[in-house]
Amino acid sequence: MESIQSRGTAVHLEKICKTYFRGQERIDALKNVSLNIDQGEFAVILGPSGGGKTTLLHIMGGLERPTSGIVAINDVRINDLDEARLSRFRGENIGFVFQFYNLIPSLSAIDNTALPLIAQGFLRKDANRKANEILEQLGMDGRKNHKPAELSGGEQQRVTIARALISQPAVILADEPTGNLDLQATEEIINLLAAINRDFHTTVLVTTHNHRFKSAADRLFDLSDGVLNEFHPKTADI
Repeated sequence: MESIQSRGTAVHLEKICKTYFRGQERIDALKNVSLNIDQGEFAVILGPSGGGKTTLLHIMGGLERPTSGIVAINDVRINDLDEARLSRFRGENIGFVFQFYNLIPSLSAIDNTALPLIAQGFLRKDANRKANEILEQLGMDGRKNHKPAELSGGEQQRVTIARALISQPAVILADEPTGNLDLQATEEIINLLAAINRDFHTTVLVTTHNHRFKSAADRLFDLSDGVLNEFHPKTADI
């Protein structure tokens, strides 16, 4: 694993390009995207649907590989890792929060939360104990034995966030985390992610079309048509 950045950089992207082909049509989803997010920052990438936000987040998280460019998380160039090492690094260093929750319907909240630790080889009792602690911290103690269908959208997203936190990742990547939520639940999730960033000192990066995230951002970007621009989060009119 090659270290390329000075200490303190959580996410480093350098001239990231992503090109797809649909038959003879060339689609440039990302065009020379570069950014640095410091450890402990809360960064928000706004932009329209189809602008490249999800593709960029997947590349940052090692779920997709760029066509060209450098991706580094905590000084490790993840696009240089083979699949086995990338999977291990991702499980230990990156937490994911998705719009559609991706919870297993047959499992309780506590079992869904414990899954990343079980995948890393922890004993179930130890994983469940840690899951119970995190669910309590996120206000889900009374709902930990409920299955996803028995939870509201906001509660399901809290379980998703608990699952993302359980491995104590350096970075949480959240893709449209409030996309399926009503206004009240949206505000709760924004405040929860901001509290995690503040209290756990976890770097949080959100891709979204929801401008309500601007109030929580230390860094604010716009990604449209594959091109990234940075704006001041308190004055940006985007």
